[in-house]
Amino acid sequence: MELKIPPAVVFLIFAGLMYLLATFLPFGYFDFFGRYYLVIFLLAFAGIVAAIALFQFFRLRTTIDPTNPSKASKLVENGIFAYSRNPMYLALLVLLLALGVWLGNAFNTLLAAGFVGYMNRFQIIPEEMALLKLFGKGYKQYCVNVRRWF
Repeated sequence: MELKIPPAVVFLIFAGLMYLLATFLPFGYFDFFGRYYLVIFLLAFAGIVAAIALFQFFRLRTTIDPTNPSKASKLVENGIFAYSRNPMYLALLVLLLALGVWLGNAFNTLLAAGFVGYMNRFQIIPEEMALLKLFGKGYKQYCVNVRRWF
């Protein structure tokens, strides 16, 4: 891995930046009917996606350590992993989107996009290289069949 910053820490950094942006940027505020219901929906969706992904990893007894993907003992391709190669990172992104909607600053979407870019470059691509070495053609075919985020 190029950088060994745990994804949860990266998430917290981007969440903090979103809060600072919403607090100190004097424009970009938005509000709409049902905004808080959307936040609740996004939080629930993220929680369900993360819980299902974690359950699948625990059930197959493979590592959830994102800083050391070479410890993986099994390639998880079914369940939620049939729709997203990175459902746990997707859940973190949806949590950031929920925070952005709750804070009500349109510019937070740029930070959410920055989170995706950062995770792709410094976490997901190095993970994919390690998993390709570990699982070979099976992983390569999985990457062809299933999209990285959703």
